[in-house]
Amino acid sequence: MTTADPAQRLLLIVEDDDAFARTLIRSFERRGYEVLRATNLDEVHGLLQKHRPGYAVVDLRLANGDSGLACVQALHQHDAAMMIVVLTGYASIATAVEAIKLGARHYLAKPANTDDIEAAFARVQGDAGVELTERTTSLKTLEWERIHETLVASDFNISETARRLGMHRRTLARKLEKQRIK
Repeated sequence: MTTADPAQRLLLIVEDDDAFARTLIRSFERRGYEVLRATNLDEVHGLLQKHRPGYAVVDLRLANGDSGLACVQALHQHDAAMMIVVLTGYASIATAVEAIKLGARHYLAKPANTDDIEAAFARVQGDAGVELTERTTSLKTLEWERIHETLVASDFNISETARRLGMHRRTLARKLEKQRIK
């Protein structure tokens, strides 16, 4: 993807994993982007006071408890034309829907590479031709979706989510640590 205006090649990466962030930064810099990095919502606000990125890659779940969804909202409010892609290792329908509603262009599950992200930036419209599957949703997937829907509703507060779901906080934490089963 090429953009005529060099200022529009400014990319903000909101990622708390240092190794993954370094990899993304190097890869995007090789493609001609100028890259800024933030690890939390406060740093995002600070960078937006000085810079106007045209692109952003936002991790959904940040280590300090900040929500990537709050970052998406702040970025979209700062510049509605910004192309925002959400990356997550905790993909769910609920968080995907919220990310898009808050202004993200696309939502990708990790692992995603620079090609995937750049392709997501380029997608302006939805694809009505995407294949519909006949597969029914498993009980584990339904549980996963309900947990993540409640996480979003409680602003990613584990204790509050557990209370709303009627389960022990440690049980919920164990479920969140497990990989999603398809």
